[in-house]
Amino acid sequence: MAKKGNRIQVILECTEHKTSGLSGMSRYITTKNRKNTTERIELKKYNPIMKKYTVHKEIK
Repeated sequence: MAKKGNRIQVILECTEHKTSGLSGMSRYITTKNRKNTTERIELKKYNPIMKKYTVHKEIK
């Protein structure tokens, strides 16, 4: 049987990349515990297109 847990997969998308006008998109997939972290998460991740660390926010 499959294990049912509180961990879900979420997609993180770069916020600065949208406003920069560059082509492409920087996205990461990670997991979070839905019980402990109910709000959307924000992490600093590397954006290879802009070649710097930027804030990535969880999208639906």
